[in-house]
Parts: sequence; C-alpha cells; structure tokens
Amino acid sequence: MGIRGLMSFVEDHRNEFFTDLKLRDTKIIIDGYALFHRLCFDSNLELRYGGDYDSFTDVVQEFFESLFACNICPYVVLDGGCDISDKKLTTLKDRARDKIQMAHSLSAGGGGYVCPLLIREVFIQVLIKLRVCFVQCFSEADRDVMTLANHWNCPVLSSDSDFCIFDLKAGFCPLSGFQWKNVNTIKGTRNYYIPAMCFSIDAFCHHFSNMNKALLPLFAVLCGNDHVSLPIVEKFLNKIRLPLGATSPKGRRHHRVLGLLNWLSRFAGPTEALDNVLKYLPKKDRENVKELLCSSMEEYQQSLVNLQDFFQYGAYVCPASLNLGLPEWVLVALTKGQLSPFISDALVLRRTILQTQVENMQQPNAHRISQSIRQTIYGLLLNASPHLESMSWNASPAQPPAVSEVERINKNIKTSIVHAVKLPKDHSDLSKLTELSLDKREMLLLETLKVKRTILDPIPPSLRLPIAVSCYWLQQTEAKAKLHHVQALLLGMLMGPLHARTDSPGKEDVRDDGAEMLCKELHRVKAQTRLSRGVDLDTAHVFCQWQCCLQMGLYLNQLLSTPLPEPDLTRLYSGSLVHGLCRDLLASTTSGENLLSMCPEAKQLYEQLFSALQSYAPPELFLPKGKSNSKKKRQKKQGTSGPKTRVRTTSGGNNQ
Repeated sequence: MGIRGLMSFVEDHRNEFFTDLKLRDTKIIIDGYALFHRLCFDSNLELRYGGDYDSFTDVVQEFFESLFACNICPYVVLDGGCDISDKKLTTLKDRARDKIQMAHSLSAGGGGYVCPLLIREVFIQVLIKLRVCFVQCFSEADRDVMTLANHWNCPVLSSDSDFCIFDLKAGFCPLSGFQWKNVNTIKGTRNYYIPAMCFSIDAFCHHFSNMNKALLPLFAVLCGNDHVSLPIVEKFLNKIRLPLGATSPKGRRHHRVLGLLNWLSRFAGPTEALDNVLKYLPKKDRENVKELLCSSMEEYQQSLVNLQDFFQYGAYVCPASLNLGLPEWVLVALTKGQLSPFISDALVLRRTILQTQVENMQQPNAHRISQSIRQTIYGLLLNASPHLESMSWNASPAQPPAVSEVERINKNIKTSIVHAVKLPKDHSDLSKLTELSLDKREMLLLETLKVKRTILDPIPPSLRLPIAVSCYWLQQTEAKAKLHHVQALLLGMLMGPLHARTDSPGKEDVRDDGAEMLCKELHRVKAQTRLSRGVDLDTAHVFCQWQCCLQMGLYLNQLLSTPLPEPDLTRLYSGSLVHGLCRDLLASTTSGENLLSMCPEAKQLYEQLFSALQSYAPPELFLPKGKSNSKKKRQKKQGTSGPKTRVRTTSGGNNQ
C-alpha cells in the first residue's frame, strides 16, 4: 500500500515529525519488499542488463552484517500473493504500465527503476544463507507487520507511507533515514549503533491541532491509497475548500495532504468525520461509498494473524487462507518462501502478472518463450483438484482450466488466456503431489523442459536445473541465441564455482590453478561493461528470454518439491558480465579458450556444460560467423535446401 504524497510530506517536516535514534540491542521488523527494492535501486547497481545478482547479494549481506554488528535482530516479513478480493488489480496494472515505460527508458540509455526478474528469489536465498528469520505472508503483509511489531514492542523498517498511519508502539523507521552504511560507536564503549529516524505519530497528530489518531485511516483512504481511488471521492474533495493553514512553498505541492489533515482535525473521531464526508455526496451514492470507505479503513486495524507463532513455533494460522481449501503442504511452503506468490495468484485468483524486463519492446514479450512451462504449472495447480472443485473456474467442462496472464504487448499491457496442460491422473490431485515418487516428479520436470536425464548426469548437481532450462531455451523457436550468447552465458555460470574456490580457506592452492586469475579477468570485463552507455537490445532480449525460462523452471521445480537441487542464484547470472563477454567474443577481443586456459578446472566444467547444451542446440548455432545467413541466402537463391553440411565443434565452441 501507500498514500499519495504522504511520505515526501512527512520527510519535508523531518524536524517536527521525527526523532533521532541510535538503534542497537533490539528486534526490528523489516518490510522485505521495501528493503530489497531499496537495496536494488539505491546501491548503484547496474539495472540495464537483467541483473547483477552477485553485486546485489554483496549489498544485502553488508546490510545485515551492519545490523548484526549492532546486536539488532531482524525479522523480515515478505508480501505474499494478491488479496483474494483482487481489489488492487487496477493499481497493479497501472504499475505494470509504468514499469514498461521505465524498462523502455533503460533500454534506450535513459534512467528508470526496474527490478531484475529474479531479485526476490536471490534475496530469499541470501536470507537463508545468513540465517535471517523471515516469513512470507499469504497476501499483503502491512497489517501483519504492524501487529507483530506491537506485540514485540519493536520498530518497523520500511519505505511504505502506510506505516505513518498505523499506531506503532515503538515507531516507524523509514529506510531513507536508516544509515546502515554509517555504523557508529557509543563514546567510551565498543558498542555499535545505526543512526536512524523514527516517525512519531503523536508529534504528527499534535501538529494538526491534536487530532485524534483514529482519524488517520479515514485520511489515508480519502487521500488515495492502493485500494481506493474513487471518482466520487474526487468530487467530494473538489466541493470542500481544503484549509491549508500556515504553509511554506514546499507545502503547496502537498495541497491535498495538508488540506485533508487540517479539515479532518476539526472532528472528534472517524464517525463524525465520515458523516460529514457523506453530506457532500449524492444520497444515492452514500451507502455504497460509506461501505467502501469503512472496509478500506479496516486495512489499518490490527491483524488477526499472529506471526510471532511462526517465528516461535514454525507455523501460524492465516484466516484468509482457511476457507480456500488449499492443501496444507502448499500453505506451509508459501509461508516459508518455498513457493512464489506467482503460484498462489495462479491457484487462488487464476490470474498472474508477468514482470517486464529491460528487453526489446518491438519484439513479443520475453515471457512467451516459457509459456509451455507455465501451462504445466497451471495443470498441476488447477486440474481436477478435489480441494478446489467448489470454486468457480468460469470454464465449461469441455474447456481445460485456464489462467489470465497480464503481459506486455509493445509498450502497453494486455490480458491473455492461457490454458492449463492436461496431466496424468496421478498428478491431478494437488494435495497428493508431494506423495509422488522422486522419479515421477523428476520425469514430469524434465519432460516439460524436453531434456533427457542422462544429459545432466555429468553436470554438478547445483547446475543441473540451469542447464536443463538452457536446453529448453535453445529448443524454442522464439530463441534467437547465437554461439557467442551461449558461450557468454556458460562462462558467466562459472563465477559461482570460482567464487566458492577463491573465497575458501587455503588460497595458495587456488592461485596455482588460476581460479583467482580467471575471477579477476571476469570482474574486469564486468566493470568495463558498466562504463558503456548503450544496450544491445537483441542480446538483452535473448538473455531476458533465458531468465524467463529459468524463473518458470525454478517455480515448477519448487512446486514438484525440488526433484533437481535448487541452484544458487546469487552468482549464477551477472548481466554486466554476460553482456560484456558477448561484446568481447563477438569482436574477437577475447576468446573462451584464452580465458579458460587460466584455470583447467574451470575449462573442464565449461566443457561439460557446453556439451550438454550442444545436444539440444539447433545445428546452425555452430556454423562459423556469417555462414548461417549466407547459406540461407544461397539456398533461397537456388530454390532448394541443398545437402546438409556437418560441422564439428569443439566443446569450447570453436569450429574445426
């Protein structure tokens, strides 16, 4: 959620509404969604190339290490899927349109803020590695955060202005004023603290004629939040003359916020204020508007969810999910972040939103390539599950169940209907999916990805899913991957194993086999890419397609209880590195063989990965530069396909 203009308004009045804190020796409840966005956008990370997940990982680790140094115990709360009422759909669609415009701006060399596709999954993996306690709520988490913070009497860390409305006992610390990079020492001690600002709801209300705190939820819904944006409320605001009171030049841009607060401060409580609002509306509309405003105000009341039960006992009851008849294992997996909110949206709302990346806007959106994987996911979720039969699927018996997908088309959005795949009977009961044998679950995964198990046997377990997904990617007609794309992607995948070696004890051995030297060279390529201004849109689109395949392959693997080990995403793909390698390989300023000659172990791993992909790549991928197009032109001119040419390729990708 969020109230338009409120955060900038209170920050403009920092001296009046905030107190300075030296934060240490405390629990703190962190809005996970706000945190990973803040760290992604405010850490000088490269956003044009699909995500430098390794750099993001380092930033997240540094953040939590600052907290640990100050004996601050973080509890991260993540939003889940959309509310079952889907009341935010209009807002979500507006945001999707905004992200398309920002992605386009980034692709054209401008500015913008678009989270890389797998940022949430990477964030969760870092939390697990650092043993940070976290929970994923069933839907939006704000009320649950407020309730937990008040139960434990500790502050909330977020950037969401709704926390200015909640009556928090220990206050709300905005991320903008949380100086985690500036850890200080208390004089005369070895105790560290983080300087922070804490919003005071008492000081805020005192500023507006000691207004009743209970009026703030009405202020939020009248001002406009993610749930309420009624034209009839706009009519009310136009009819009353909002009293601005004493204001500075800065205050003029906050006309609505300031005026509404001054107007509401006249009333003793929300009932009297609401009655006065309704007086300005036509009689025929009053009852409906009152009902909507009251239900929206309830979003600021204490939640019935007790997240402390999860953090203390490993489980909690979510009333919103109880009447849906969802299998227990699904609810548990959602709570632990082992299933994505994408899964709950597909299952409960039968609607998903496909996130736009920095891709070529003139081409079909990158998610099209992974549609068949999503259809299998939808088949597992929706086909003939006894627990969900009572719900209306809006489909006739003759039609397979379907999901509405909100996707990019050109620079706008559209909703497409995607039908679920009909699966065998033993896969059709979601509640018993975890009871299937490992072999059956793995078979369904690999059949969906169109990969044989034997191909993956030589591959290290942690890379089997990414390689299986890459085999799927290369088989799709939408994929326009060239040899240098594949080489760059696989060279980038070496960063994880290389980092593990160079970061381990006994570095003397590492220097001998050249892992450190290769690491430095790859970091140099990555740094050089950050200095370039342009984005090769065709290359960007190819790797966006690959990430879409990886994302849905990951979700399907999770839904099947990980028949293949979950890959370490934190160092699997670095966009700046992979784009830089593409550029250098294409320009012949470097070669895979030269790079890999530094480290025999890395070369051996690369050859294993390349060999697996080679089995599924189209033959023309391995033709020497320029030969593929010239051959097609020659065949077209002759009007015949001509004899097939066999091309032998070393596993390094060089033709012989």
